Amino acid sequence: MKLWSILGNSQKLDGGAMFGNAPRALWSRWAAPDDANRIALACRALLASPLNGKTVLFETGIGAFFDPKMRERYGVVEDRHVLLESLRAAGFEHDDVDIVVLSHLHFDHAGGLLAPWSEGRAPELLFPNATYVVSKECWERANHPHPRDRASFIPELQGLLEKSGRLELVEGVHTPALGKSVRFHFSDGHTPGLMLSEIIGPDSSNGEAHGGVVFCADLIPGRPWVHVPITMGYDRNAELLIDEKREFLEDKLARNVHLFFTHDPECALAQVVRDDATGRFGTTHEVAELHARALAA
Repeated sequence: MKLWSILGNSQKLDGGAMFGNAPRALWSRWAAPDDANRIALACRALLASPLNGKTVLFETGIGAFFDPKMRERYGVVEDRHVLLESLRAAGFEHDDVDIVVLSHLHFDHAGGLLAPWSEGRAPELLFPNATYVVSKECWERANHPHPRDRASFIPELQGLLEKSGRLELVEGVHTPALGKSVRFHFSDGHTPGLMLSEIIGPDSSNGEAHGGVVFCADLIPGRPWVHVPITMGYDRNAELLIDEKREFLEDKLARNVHLFFTHDPECALAQVVRDDATGRFGTTHEVAELHARALAA
């Protein structure tokens, strides 16, 4: 099995919103803001093939479904569907993908499922041969959003996914489409049922899988958020997220599971470490891009 990091459309969002209650004097050391206080963010997907005999794409980024006015509002940089170009550069077309796994259905993680915006054209799904995998709790949240995050969802998307007949809702740690090759972890601090996909590594001891890769989604958007107290203003429950993140990182450190970041503009993959003196988590062996990288490499 090989892994590719697949860049989608990039964004610029308010740095204060992205770093919650951390002061600008602190977070600006990690991400330099522009004149509008916005920081650069990637929307990066992970492609694995063959995984359980399938070509699997973890997330699709924000895509290009917004009209020009909304694209400007949400800081989407490119007007074309960058994810499709990145897939092609890796040797794949969107109809080669057998499974699309979505951590949740916020538009910056699921918008790439849709074809690019065109005047007068209704939204339409891409990936015509793929099973769409999402957690049942995330699905319910998207269909019945809270006023606080209603704007984070694409109103037409749920209907299109259901109509496709290829939607698979996850309730446990495994799902039929992926078998035992992927194990799911769940988090509620950012949004209910956030699904974190761990590609199981080749090493195993005492019945526990070691050496895999986990898609961190919005539990840990990038390297600065590995520091446990750092959360986003977009998180529904920051204190819960901090507790979940600590437990998550302790587990990945113990089992040498590498972290894959969706929003870090400079780093796709890293190994988690912890300072013995302070107990603070950090990263090492940082990798900017993956190009047909073996899982165990």
